Amino acid sequence: MIRAIRNLSRALQIGRVLARHDAPLPFDVPLAAFGLAVLRRGRHRPGRPGERLAEALTELGPTFIKLGQALSIRSDLVGEQMAADLSKLQDRLAPFPADEARRIIEEDLGRPIEQLYRSFDDRPVAAASIAQVHFAVTHDGREVAVKVLRPNIEAAFQRDINLLEWLAERAEAARPGLRRLRLPETVETFAASVKMEMDLRFEAAAAAEMSENFAGDPTFRIPAIDWTRTARRVLTLERVIGLPVDERRNMIAAGHDADEVLRKTAEAFFQMVFRDGFFHADMHPGNLFIDATGNLVAVDFGIMGRIDRRTQRFLGQMLIGFLNGDYRKVAEVHFEAGFVPVGQSVDAFTQACRSIAEPILGCPLHEISIAKLLGQLFAITETFSMQTQPQLLLLQKSMLVTEGIGRRLNPNVNMWELARPLIESWMIRHMGPAARLKDMAVDVWTALEKLPTLVRAMEHLTASAVEGGIKLHPDTVRDFTARRSGGGGFPWLAWGTAVVLALVLVFRP
Repeated sequence: MIRAIRNLSRALQIGRVLARHDAPLPFDVPLAAFGLAVLRRGRHRPGRPGERLAEALTELGPTFIKLGQALSIRSDLVGEQMAADLSKLQDRLAPFPADEARRIIEEDLGRPIEQLYRSFDDRPVAAASIAQVHFAVTHDGREVAVKVLRPNIEAAFQRDINLLEWLAERAEAARPGLRRLRLPETVETFAASVKMEMDLRFEAAAAAEMSENFAGDPTFRIPAIDWTRTARRVLTLERVIGLPVDERRNMIAAGHDADEVLRKTAEAFFQMVFRDGFFHADMHPGNLFIDATGNLVAVDFGIMGRIDRRTQRFLGQMLIGFLNGDYRKVAEVHFEAGFVPVGQSVDAFTQACRSIAEPILGCPLHEISIAKLLGQLFAITETFSMQTQPQLLLLQKSMLVTEGIGRRLNPNVNMWELARPLIESWMIRHMGPAARLKDMAVDVWTALEKLPTLVRAMEHLTASAVEGGIKLHPDTVRDFTARRSGGGGFPWLAWGTAVVLALVLVFRP
């Protein structure tokens, strides 16, 4: 009851802020929409609804700034224009005092700041919703960047997440049609993502993993992590000196080739998605720099995405299908992946894919946006009862940001055409006959490894049946009793049957 009262009070506060900015709700919930309409009666602010919503979310604070960024990849939920407006939401807040930053560093690292750094600049170079960054120099002369979590951010975030969970449940209850969008699960995924952002050790681990993935590749580098000066609320890493990737004029003045930088960006993104299945999901120009050698250096690993081998295959087939204009193939891979329910029409979905792609792919090559195409594809999910795929939504956002970088570097070049040979080569290696045989062998081996557990479970079930007084065939009881009394391990008949079943499952047409 107390929780409900607190949530209702906070919801009214949010309603007042939305009303003051004449901002809409992200999706229609009749009772809430009516209440908001009453609160903002007579208010008319300039700008598009998405722009006004972005202003309101900024005023509401860190959690809602993050929420707005999360909604920017949900064009299926908020519409294309609002998603585009929210994608411009700036994650910038006023910095918190340097004394607080010093206190947090000393508490988490257990030493006075003078012992940790030879010098520490009290002026933050960046301040966002979760943390801010200070430059420092270690006692051995290394220049570093120190990221410090905002004071009390965890408690404020948890309060707002409790509210969002409550609102998601109320929205589904009021509008059963919204269940397709899986709002409670979306809030849960959002909460888990931001909670990981609020433990800077996770960010350090993500940076270290990506650094290992690109070991030996000088074209894309990750700053070195200083693990001795890193804790839950503090992250110390190598200071990056370079130009933001979108400063084309300064880049050329420094002697760098913009087209070569674009090629490196496209290849790095491809390697993250298709080789590693682990990608930087917030690679905007402020997080990507060009060093003195003309190579890329990425920072800020708080938001990362993962896709598995199955999703990689789906994505590769879909991209090539769209680029080749093979809409039937695009539709089929959606059905094969299980993203579209079996009862839907492949022909109708093919037609929908064509209706989305033709206007985009009919543009001049350099204007083609695969990210926009995916966004529109996700927007038709309701028509075909498709469930939301969070991993693909995050990837689509990352694609959109990377495309933006590509256009700043050279507006006449399409980065997906640069990456196309890499995608096709990857598909030959990973989807050809040899690759399929290898995957089948792995599936069989995995099934065989699980057999002992399966047989033990069957034994346990049989034992429960016997001890529970259920009447079984005499041969079953005799065989079970023999094995219980030490008559040998797993019977060959059980092994053989399980192997045959496994092979049938793997090689079934």
